[in-house]
Amino acid sequence: MKYSDKIADWLVELGYTDCFFVGGGNIMHLIESLSRRLRCHAVIHEVAAGIAAEYFNESSTGRKALAMVTAGPGLTNIVTALAGAYLESRELLVLGGQVKTADLARGALRQRGIQEIDGVSIARPVTVVSHLMDEPLDAQAFSALVRRGIEARKGPVFLEIPLDIQARDVDFGDLGPSSPPAGRARVGAEQLARLAGMIREAQRPLLLLGGGVSREAAAQIHARLDAMGIPVATTWNGADRVDASHPLYMGRPNTWGQRSANLILQQSDLLVALGTRLGMQQTGFNWQAFVPAGKVVQVDIDAAELSKGHPRVDLALHGDADEVLRYLAEQDLGGHEAWQRYARGVREAVPLIEPVNKTRPGYFSPYVFVDRLAALCREDDVVIPCSSGGAFTVMMQVFSQKRGQILVTDKGLAAMGYGLSGAIGAAFAHPDRRVVLVEGDGGFAQNLQEIGTAAINGLRLKMFVFDDSGYASIRMTQRSYFGGRYVGCDRSTGLGLPDWDKLFPVWGVPVMRLAPGAEQTAEFQELFESDGPAAFVVSIDPEQTYFPKISSRVTETGAMESNPLHRMSPDLDPELAERVSAYLRP
Repeated sequence: MKYSDKIADWLVELGYTDCFFVGGGNIMHLIESLSRRLRCHAVIHEVAAGIAAEYFNESSTGRKALAMVTAGPGLTNIVTALAGAYLESRELLVLGGQVKTADLARGALRQRGIQEIDGVSIARPVTVVSHLMDEPLDAQAFSALVRRGIEARKGPVFLEIPLDIQARDVDFGDLGPSSPPAGRARVGAEQLARLAGMIREAQRPLLLLGGGVSREAAAQIHARLDAMGIPVATTWNGADRVDASHPLYMGRPNTWGQRSANLILQQSDLLVALGTRLGMQQTGFNWQAFVPAGKVVQVDIDAAELSKGHPRVDLALHGDADEVLRYLAEQDLGGHEAWQRYARGVREAVPLIEPVNKTRPGYFSPYVFVDRLAALCREDDVVIPCSSGGAFTVMMQVFSQKRGQILVTDKGLAAMGYGLSGAIGAAFAHPDRRVVLVEGDGGFAQNLQEIGTAAINGLRLKMFVFDDSGYASIRMTQRSYFGGRYVGCDRSTGLGLPDWDKLFPVWGVPVMRLAPGAEQTAEFQELFESDGPAAFVVSIDPEQTYFPKISSRVTETGAMESNPLHRMSPDLDPELAERVSAYLRP
């Protein structure tokens, strides 16, 4: 059998059902073989293939997707997607073509074969496996490499397969019975009991659920949340683990998080962080002031994240966050009714949409729009809140998720252009559900060629583009720190963005421009509920303000100094601040 055929058979046995790819001569055998066994989806650009596969896997259960690219520029184009999946600890298998083994430079020359580049060395820093298959691997060896991407802390796997290896005639068998996955670290019974005791003794405990807590585990313990009696917050990657209407839900704390959530987190006397690495976006750059008067317990599958030195961690537990959450759900964790009432009072007193933001007449406040969009979305929608910029932060500050919704983003790399490609992957994973994408115009422009992928496949994808004529977050930074000296952030400073109302019809995608009130019209409702792709261009004020936020200042030495999470700008009214900061030291 041709080796590429055997690889395709093994992939099916490993659970792969779909493939995103861009064609190329150095993967011609793989394309032919995989097209006979998997659903193969052509995209325009390789980075879209990688992002789509990542979001397909992150949003789906029971089906898996991989990406396939050719040699040289095919690999270099997908590196951003590899990096994003690596930082977010997500499964992403990339099969890369390569020139024939006889044409490999192998470090002696810069290049020997046409389009040859050392893809393995380029991919190695952002993968858990990066391997050149210059000889055919048998079933067990191939499977072992692929499965490395789902063992312990997940991550991308890149396998580079030369053209002659793909075409070689081999006599390998099937995978056979699946070997059990490598064992994960487990938190011991004594440590679990200690954690439960700490929660019982605490006066103001808070659970923080990260992306390392699976949707399945969160759903399993949902009915036990009331009995557990502990206020719950989520990271951005864990945003859909608890619905916003749950009485114990306290929001999404973050550097660009909800102010009320930040205040509650900072006033807890015990933070139990499950499945989150507690990076600086979660703790704030001033991580020394994270949970200033409380203890921090961190549960993570990666021991390195527990010992990195920031933030301060009082109890580090190396193990599976799902197992710890399930354990806690069955324990008597004590009564914390007074803390529940106080935390709910903070949520009620501090609005998600703060009146400090300014929007000129004729434009849609992004905060008001997101609030209305959340109300319009159904419980079975898949929501993709892009990955960077003003549109992203507004979504994460205001969008109220419903139980059953899936939210997927990639905030570790925070690269522009993730939204559309990710939404395409989610749409292929969930053909029976509507996918709602919210993206800024700057980010959307970086992968707008994939409108064609959504159109030609008739994906049930609703694309909302915030049109503020440029890069909102960069414009705000230049306004705040450099006196409004705008450089390369909008049309007036040389940023060549399209006329959105004219762009989508090129692919036959219906488009509607939204000004305040347009979302209440029958025309909007019909298009939003329709089958197939549709675009909505939301008119956003180019001078729109984005508050609250953590402010920083430039010191005399040129360094940046940031406020702690509970001191978001602008300051609250003094009377309100005193009411919602009872447990914060002066």
